Amino acid sequence: MKKPNFKRQEYWRHKKLGESYRRPKGVHSKRRQGEARKPAMASVGYRGPKATRGLHPSGYNDVLVENVEQVKALNPETDAARISATVGNRKRQLIVAKAQENGVKILN
Repeated sequence: MKKPNFKRQEYWRHKKLGESYRRPKGVHSKRRQGEARKPAMASVGYRGPKATRGLHPSGYNDVLVENVEQVKALNPETDAARISATVGNRKRQLIVAKAQENGVKILN
């Protein structure tokens, strides 16, 4: 079952609120009271299965990598590398080459 796209109550009314979800706390809030035809509220029932929780959508563990040594330590069956934004072009090419050699997937 797909999770609803939870948005903040009345995000459309005030631009300064933004869409990021906040729990409604108003005394007379129809959404907090769970009235029909109101958008769903985030709750523990929407939590994903424990086995897949925290994984990248591709199914791999997302591991931040900053050098070649960290790529060598990854398990290609379960881990995928995400190269840090602070890594320069020269070192990035070395990391990509080592990842291809070891069969590690790169996410960015």
